[in-house]
Amino acid sequence: MNSADAVSHLRERLRWRLAPAVPVPRRADGSLHEAAQESYARWMASQPVAGVAVWVHTGRGLLLPPAMRRAVLHSWRAALGPSRVVIAGAGALPDAAGYTGAAVRMAEEAAALGADALLCFPPVRFREDPAQVVAHHRALASVGLPLVLFYLYEAAGGVSYSPDTLRELFALPGVAAIKMATLDSVMTYQDVAALLQAEFPDTLLISGEDRFLGYSMQCGAQAALIGMGAALPAAQAALAGRLPSTHPAAFLRLGSAVDRFARATFRAPMEGYIRRMLWALCDTGVIPEEAAFDPDGPALADWEREDVRRETARFAAVEA
Repeated sequence: MNSADAVSHLRERLRWRLAPAVPVPRRADGSLHEAAQESYARWMASQPVAGVAVWVHTGRGLLLPPAMRRAVLHSWRAALGPSRVVIAGAGALPDAAGYTGAAVRMAEEAAALGADALLCFPPVRFREDPAQVVAHHRALASVGLPLVLFYLYEAAGGVSYSPDTLRELFALPGVAAIKMATLDSVMTYQDVAALLQAEFPDTLLISGEDRFLGYSMQCGAQAALIGMGAALPAAQAALAGRLPSTHPAAFLRLGSAVDRFARATFRAPMEGYIRRMLWALCDTGVIPEEAAFDPDGPALADWEREDVRRETARFAAVEA
């Protein structure tokens, strides 16, 4: 399959579907809980998802030891088989030596392990240099996998791309889609959605907006790639697959349920969402409590554990 065909194929595999960004089940000492990881991957393979995104922020991709990173991608590729999409994060820590080269090596490793596409971590080192931002993405495209660009709000380690920079990025060969995760900047989301609709209608707009998933779909997203989908994905997948204009009652019902779950799991401290999603996986019996640790995240209050347990039970009762 040539590059253009691979880009088109990826778009069709993701359109109107959900791809969860998955966390890594880990013990309190930070080690991979292998049995929980295998159980999680098998369970997700039974869910109505297009595939998963690994090595991204939810999976602490830039912070995982290389051997653990490889084990995680291998587990997901084996569990999901060829019919599902595995998107792998590709980037580098801000202080990495040979910054773009390190990102390319991560991308090459993902390709060698069977990833179908790359989600490009925003190149924060080049925040003030649009030309370097474009060159960084061009280098990632040279690996040969379709690219999903990532517009992430700056407080979470993202880059605020200007419209001109976005135009250059969308024009790069191999760019299939952009994931938008602006958190509370609805205007930014609307502006980028409008730019795509007007100038790059073939580029897939993917919602990464856990806190306003339904509205982001109304604004033009045709797929969802969210950390919230890591647990209880059925209702979220149903929301991503329903146009509000053709299924208004179901869209509103599902949107309200998803929003309530989001308020319990995506809240300050925002970095705590990864452990909250692991808790939700425990509460639905997918992984054991001993595998629900995020060593790189903040400490969370006891009341949050109970809140997640209560809202998980409520969300689990929602019919997709």
